[in-house]
Amino acid sequence: MIKNIALGAFLLVSGLFFAQNTAMSGVEAKAFVTKVSSDTKGYKTLQSDFTQTKKLDFLDKSIVTHGRMSLQAPNMLSWKYTKPYQYSIVFKNNKIFINDQGKKSSVDAKSKTFEKINKLIVGSSNGTMFNDPEFTVAYFKNGSYNVARFIPKTSQLIKYIKQIELYFPKNQSTVSQVNMTEASGDTTNIVFKNTKINASIPASEFSL
Repeated sequence: MIKNIALGAFLLVSGLFFAQNTAMSGVEAKAFVTKVSSDTKGYKTLQSDFTQTKKLDFLDKSIVTHGRMSLQAPNMLSWKYTKPYQYSIVFKNNKIFINDQGKKSSVDAKSKTFEKINKLIVGSSNGTMFNDPEFTVAYFKNGSYNVARFIPKTSQLIKYIKQIELYFPKNQSTVSQVNMTEASGDTTNIVFKNTKINASIPASEFSL
């Protein structure tokens, strides 16, 4: 459960545009990275509602959940699932704090896969994700989105993740969708909406 949530959390969101995606030129990719990195430097907080759709090989129906994501610079991240069940996962001080319908626990995240995923999600709010040494990044575009595709390079991450795609609406620097394909072939799609930038976030969002 922890692995699925953490991987799904990064993340952070959607596989709707595979056919239309075309590779950016070197000039386009450089301009895109420069704009996102510049625009997001001033981000202190980020909060969004989300819908997560997970497709598992052994299930005929997708698992759809809803909740709220809260991020506060430099490294606090909270995912609170509200429907159809209550589940919270908070990344803070190199630890993962979990509240599974009232059952609380914590995991040391230092040097763990979860810590690296957390770092990449946080990096999506300040542009530093493009420089993560554990991923190879390729850049694509379609009629509605610019897309950054992350392919893991380390054996630790390859065991869990095949690729992660972040979708940025054209002329925007905030991620609105994330697609993740796990090594098993299972997929996670997260769509963000009602995103608020630099709004005040209560401390309770990062506690259980």
